[in-house]
Amino acid sequence: MELLAGKALVVDATVGSGGHAEALLEADVGSVVGVDRDPDALQETSERLARFGSRFRAVRARFSQLEEVAQRAGLSRLGGVLYDLGVSSMQLDRPARGFSYRSPGPLDMRMGQATEDTLSASDIVNGYSEEELARILFEYGEERFARRIAGALVRARSRRPISTTEELAAIAAGAAPSRRGGAHPARRTFQALRIETNRELEELTASLPQAAGLLEPSGRLVAISYHSLEDRIVKRFLAGEPRLAVITRKPVRPSEAERRGNPRARSAKLRAAERSGDEILEGEAA
Repeated sequence: MELLAGKALVVDATVGSGGHAEALLEADVGSVVGVDRDPDALQETSERLARFGSRFRAVRARFSQLEEVAQRAGLSRLGGVLYDLGVSSMQLDRPARGFSYRSPGPLDMRMGQATEDTLSASDIVNGYSEEELARILFEYGEERFARRIAGALVRARSRRPISTTEELAAIAAGAAPSRRGGAHPARRTFQALRIETNRELEELTASLPQAAGLLEPSGRLVAISYHSLEDRIVKRFLAGEPRLAVITRKPVRPSEAERRGNPRARSAKLRAAERSGDEILEGEAA
């Protein structure tokens, strides 16, 4: 967390279980506002970080609502904004949330749970056309067998609705040939449906310009991504945003020791940029 240490106020836009927020607070960042869509995550993280008192505040919101969060909290300029993208370990490890192809559970995948007015993964699998399913599997899962899997889903749901992670994983695995030593054949299907369910790429695209606009001079934007779609959005935004100077010319990858200790971090890429100059561009709040 050296990239954000020493900054007066940091927004952790995807606070999750609070690991990054805790590290920032222990590194003497002035205060952290933790943003998340998941009410369970916010409750548990607030309890975990209670020892920091008023230095930590939890706010329930999507990260595309960053400017709104800042206005409601009376924040004018931020020392840093952090994104740790994708699904959290807290969500993956709870079968009832429906994110994992490794555990039986309801086919949900909503990060904000049923408290948000959004479609669940089950709604998408059972309601989208075969063409729409093939599109999201190809675009968001980068799944080469997208059409084959989409067809299998439509055939299966014609017999009865697909309602569990077990059913989805079995259908996808049956339609996509497994590769010896490779990832689970349903992994890309689950990734694509999770992204579509939560509008993750749209949320990220909407949020990044808000973060850049809220940073104080020398404030930093840090994003950790786990697949090429997220990383491409972050990379292009940082390179094309005139208010930011890129710090990481190449993404920072986890060390071998980190990958051994946390296999889920193996694909992580960290990119960072700093707000350049002290000018306030037209249209920005002073």
